Amino acid sequence: MTPPALAPPATAPTGPAGPDRLRGLPGDPPARRPVQNRADTEAEQLLRRTARHLLGEVEGLARELVVMITEREPAYRPAAGGAEDLYLEVRTSLESSVRTLVDPAGTWEAARRCSWQIGAGRAQHELPLGALLHAFRLGGGLVWRRLVETATLREPDRAHLLVHSAAGIWSFVDEHSGLITEAYRAVERQNAREQRERTRAMVRSLLDGTTRASALATVAAALDLPERGRYLVAALAAPDGPRHRPQPAGPPAEPPAGLRILRHRDAGREYAVVLLPEEETEPGSTELASVAQYLSRCHVFRVGVGPVVGELAGLGAARRAADTALRTCTGDGDIALLHERLPAALVVSLPDFGAALVARALGPVLELDHQDRESMLTTLAVWLDCAGSAQRAGARLYCHRNTVLNRLRRYEQLSGRSLNHPRDLVELSLAMDAHRLGSA
Repeated sequence: MTPPALAPPATAPTGPAGPDRLRGLPGDPPARRPVQNRADTEAEQLLRRTARHLLGEVEGLARELVVMITEREPAYRPAAGGAEDLYLEVRTSLESSVRTLVDPAGTWEAARRCSWQIGAGRAQHELPLGALLHAFRLGGGLVWRRLVETATLREPDRAHLLVHSAAGIWSFVDEHSGLITEAYRAVERQNAREQRERTRAMVRSLLDGTTRASALATVAAALDLPERGRYLVAALAAPDGPRHRPQPAGPPAEPPAGLRILRHRDAGREYAVVLLPEEETEPGSTELASVAQYLSRCHVFRVGVGPVVGELAGLGAARRAADTALRTCTGDGDIALLHERLPAALVVSLPDFGAALVARALGPVLELDHQDRESMLTTLAVWLDCAGSAQRAGARLYCHRNTVLNRLRRYEQLSGRSLNHPRDLVELSLAMDAHRLGSA
């Protein structure tokens, strides 16, 4: 895989600025300059002569280092990308580093670029960072030993002068180790962002119902979800109130046992895809209610929950059902299970028909003055909630049952409808839902 094009961070000028001067990643501090070599001219000249001689031995050095790396670092066995690729990488890095000893000002940025690309490339191949840094330190140690051996062999009377160069050489190793780490981390962050985007796109496609049947197995494997299983989708809506609304007191809510919950936010919408246990742990409606209550407690949201579907391919239909259920909520903390709100779901799914029902069943009531209208609407709503019991409705409204009966008779007179007629009663119930949801 080709590593991403990540530019190494800028360094303080060490030579003439070329047309391809490196650019830094946003927010990254500039690399520190290496410790300056305080050796006298004779020591500097010895280092350059010895390093120049090493340039002719880079090929052998590279093969020796490859053997050391593969013996001491299991992560390189078999070498990521192949043995020959490892040799080419090692050879390029060694040659770049040794050239820097010969001509620091002219080759420093090229050496930084080389280390940056190695760090980025190895991150893309997912080689452990610790193994990469160990290999780089092995290379630094090999170069230092060979410098000492070469100087001792070629100029034994001056070889001791190399000690003055040690600080600069190991500063180079430290700086480039940091540079490799920086590039590696940058690729890790980039890969993580790309993985999040791929996951979001796959979940979006499932929820939109646009995933091709031929791609379901691939999507299931990527999301670590079974193709067949008990799934539900919950549509979540943020609180209507101020954003600083306090969270519930106490420790965070624990999810029901055996659940996997995948959250998805996209284009102002928020959903929870829930993989339920293979076997129902509670009777159907109780199981759905416990999931919805957990989501509501956890996020102080309104929650709409669709039916359970038996496969990943059914998430599109489950999401549409959850959206419909959510539209039947009228306030913060409201939990709507679709199968419990089918009449309300009907009127929100067909808003024009809902408006027609309101006009047909409630039109004369809505023309009353505010106080009279609210009294009549409240009485009708409570009476319907009390299953048509005037006694229970009166208790909830803090009035006599006869007061409730008088208001109901007045409704019949205003609307020309009979509350004893099943069809009229059904229309009134649907109209009340439509009016309530329209007002909300």
